Amino acid sequence: MSLVRWIDVPQRSAGLLETVIGSRRQSRLVRAAEQFRERLGNRTIWTVSSTSVGGGVAEMLHVLLGYAHDLHVPIRWGVITGDAEFFAVTKRLHNQIHGDAAGGPLRAEEAAHYTTVLAGNAVELLDEIQPGDLVLLHDPQTAGLAPALASAGARVAWRCHIGVDWENDATDSAWNFLRPYLAAARMHVFSRREYVPDWIPDRSVAIIPPSIDPFAPKNQHLDDAVVRAILGRIGVLNIVPVGTRPEFTRGDGSPGLVTHPAEITCAGLPAPEDPLVLQVSRWDRLKDMPGVMHGFAGYAAAGGPGYLLLVGPAVAGVSDDPEGAAVFADCLLQWRALPDAVRRRILLVTLPLEDADENAVMVNALQRHAAVIAQKSLAEGFGLTVAEGMWKARPVIGSAVGGIIDQIADGTGILLPDPRDLGAFAAAIRRLLADPAEAAAMGKNAHAYIGEHYVGDLHLLRYADLFDALMA
Repeated sequence: MSLVRWIDVPQRSAGLLETVIGSRRQSRLVRAAEQFRERLGNRTIWTVSSTSVGGGVAEMLHVLLGYAHDLHVPIRWGVITGDAEFFAVTKRLHNQIHGDAAGGPLRAEEAAHYTTVLAGNAVELLDEIQPGDLVLLHDPQTAGLAPALASAGARVAWRCHIGVDWENDATDSAWNFLRPYLAAARMHVFSRREYVPDWIPDRSVAIIPPSIDPFAPKNQHLDDAVVRAILGRIGVLNIVPVGTRPEFTRGDGSPGLVTHPAEITCAGLPAPEDPLVLQVSRWDRLKDMPGVMHGFAGYAAAGGPGYLLLVGPAVAGVSDDPEGAAVFADCLLQWRALPDAVRRRILLVTLPLEDADENAVMVNALQRHAAVIAQKSLAEGFGLTVAEGMWKARPVIGSAVGGIIDQIADGTGILLPDPRDLGAFAAAIRRLLADPAEAAAMGKNAHAYIGEHYVGDLHLLRYADLFDALMA
């Protein structure tokens, strides 16, 4: 059995971006791609991650590689294999980089297992990767590959999608573990300058924030009738799906149809006209789904209208996140303990992952139907669900942590200085639901801001600069 899975990404037309970014930015992208191909020569770019579904990193790779294929840039995507113990170790590292000391430092046997798993994956990767090729590794799960790949002559960059802008014993523990592996990487990529450990030289640092794809199933335009058809099909609205079919366009341009229902825990369903507050994220302790639930419960108990939907992936479907099932189970227990009148206004929703495009368009429809989108994370590497919600012209209530700070500019949403202040969160919900005109103005500004700062052409150009630095 092979350890490395090679992901076949459909080509995406980069020309479509012109309708969003304009002819000037589009021409710049095409010229840059032509010049980059000449500099790349006969090298191949390899990107390596730990999963191809169920998170923002995987979603971005599907999009960016699709555009790269259309621009004739030779790039391949490998996904490593690990066992439950390996992913428990890497989840600890993930949490530690976010400052969470739960579980303590890795024991010697855990560190040895991390190294052993990645050594096997490295052997298979080196059956394909040639000396001089460019390799982009993603997050702690792949950091241990860097020494073997670099020793074989590959030019390695490591991309960290997570981080915090402060230090404690937990962050120190994680970086001390990773540092020997990362010394083999020529470049180190972060979403924010504030996340870079002080021992990484400035000359080997690149700052590349994430981006959205306006035409991906998660972000493409859906009219109101299609939105309701999708939400009716997955079961989160109290309507009988009739008439309009829940159709969408897949990432490869082919037609798609939503057929799978969601798994929903609820004591009642909202009607189509009921305002919805929505948080979409993994079932991760740092996303603070229970805090969102209790903040909304305080608002609802005070007489505010509307429903809350806490939405995440099916807990068995995300292989590199072993905590998901436990976090969801904790949310379920806390939901059951709520007063009846409040509990019937809160839905726990898990979306199926069998079809990545179908899962994405479900999120799209939920965001477009929501009155307010929340991202009340306790820590956040970037939080691309914020940009995705803003793209749908929705006001976002977000914690003033990590990359959320960069995305919610003045007049585009509400930043919560303290993500644990549930009263402030409830007040922000009340403010936006009580003033639809203000919410609409914020949403309009939010859409424009994302189009200017977080669309894929800028992301691709920054990666071209990174690969130029690797080749230099």
